[in-house]
Amino acid sequence: QVQLVESGGGSVQAGGSLRLSCAASGRTFVVGTMSWYRQAPGKQRELVASITRSGSTSYVDSVKGRFTISRDDAKILVYLQMNALNPDDTAVYFCNVEVVLPGRRNYWGQGTQVTVSS
Repeated sequence: QVQLVESGGGSVQAGGSLRLSCAASGRTFVVGTMSWYRQAPGKQRELVASITRSGSTSYVDSVKGRFTISRDDAKILVYLQMNALNPDDTAVYFCNVEVVLPGRRNYWGQGTQVTVSS
């Protein structure tokens, strides 16, 4: 079993920045792709950014140039640096980690609220 703990959410004014962190812990496992999703009120959960084991990244168009995903495999952490935030970024942000060994399974964090005011 893998546990994910997120931190770094909060309230910020438009134009501000936040950095989300997600720490994975548990028994011995190997992590594949790590991702951040978000879900705004009344909307479906959407994939915001992903980073593979090799470091390849991808972003939803609405955050390109503003958000940066990174990972620390030694500490099993994934980060989301969010700059130039706007009210449309307001959502609950969830980290998702793909465990590839033993077995293959995806795990979700509990979510952290990000609120951007205009």
